[in-house]
Formats: sequence, C-alpha cells, structure tokens
Amino acid sequence: MKKRKEIIYKYETIFDSNGEGYTITVPKLPGLITEGDTLQEARAMARDAIRCYLGAILKDKIRIPKSKNIRKEILAVSI
Repeated sequence: MKKRKEIIYKYETIFDSNGEGYTITVPKLPGLITEGDTLQEARAMARDAIRCYLGAILKDKIRIPKSKNIRKEILAVSI
C-alpha cells in the first residue's frame, strides 16, 4: 500500500459567541460554518469541518486554498 504524506494546513478560524455556544467560520473556505456548545467543542467541530471540506475538494481534484501562518486577535478599546 502506498504511504500518504501528511500535510498540515492552518487557517484563520473565527469563533463568534452566539449566546448558546459558538458559531465558527473559516474565511478562506467559503460556505464552511459549524457550531459548538463550548469553546473546546467548537474547536473540535472546526477541525472536523475543515478536514471534511478539504477532503471533499481533494476528491473533486480542486486546488486547496492556501493557508497562512497568521494570528488574528480582537482588541477591546475604551474611549
């Protein structure tokens, strides 16, 4: 059996508190939306959703959107 090379992809992921948990989107992967009741569950759901999204586009032989090593933060400012 042919051994498959593992590739690690990193994507900016946005966790939006919705009052009952978190809604997660990934700007570089259009249409990817998932949810989680806790931040820990939301992270697991996001990883699974990204894995499924990438698997589907690989299966269809579509080019995977490039990921970037970026860090996004929201800063609170009072005036």
